[in-house]
Amino acid sequence: MDQPSTTQKPDPDLITTPRDKKEEESVHRALEGYYRVGKPPWDTGVTPPELVALVEGHGALPPGRALELGCGTGTNATYLARHGWDVTAVDLIDSAVDQARQKTEAASVAVRLLHGDATRLDELDVPGPFDLFFDLSCYCGIPLHRRDAYATGLTHRAAPGARLLMFGYGPEPLGNPTTELTSWAAGVTADELRARFPGWALLDVTPGTNSVPTFWFTLRRDA
Repeated sequence: MDQPSTTQKPDPDLITTPRDKKEEESVHRALEGYYRVGKPPWDTGVTPPELVALVEGHGALPPGRALELGCGTGTNATYLARHGWDVTAVDLIDSAVDQARQKTEAASVAVRLLHGDATRLDELDVPGPFDLFFDLSCYCGIPLHRRDAYATGLTHRAAPGARLLMFGYGPEPLGNPTTELTSWAAGVTADELRARFPGWALLDVTPGTNSVPTFWFTLRRDA
């Protein structure tokens, strides 16, 4: 009698097709290009009022542990640390992390900065749990085939009642059609977040003030 096979099925999250790999490489090149010329549009050097309201406004969250996805040059990680949060921040681009380190050191705040992929948190020393996740358009730069991995990584590290504050572009294609940007960048909708984040409640969707459709999404992890 044949013995049952002991070969494990491959983890779908570890399967990368040539097209998937090309998309991920495209993301990396495009983001590096923005930092090379010093003009990443999401990195203005000013903490957005939506995050300020969550940290300092009416019914503000008490300081806890925060994870910023796509921290850029560290503006918002520095802000959170100044307001008593224990902050870990991740970015895919090493030069951005270097700039963030300089910024946090100049501000004399402690932020744990990591160079890595926000969709592969298991490869980083990011155990959680976290009370707050902040994402200023990082999600919109993630290829569609990696977005479930992003959501899973956050969910596994979320404390009961944790918040996710995410800024994203609308569902229209992003970027100039003549550039590489449109080969991977895609907007986000409330329906997509509901589908990709089971076990989270979508508390609020607020339109942004940009010249193109943008939104602020607030999600809360179930207790």
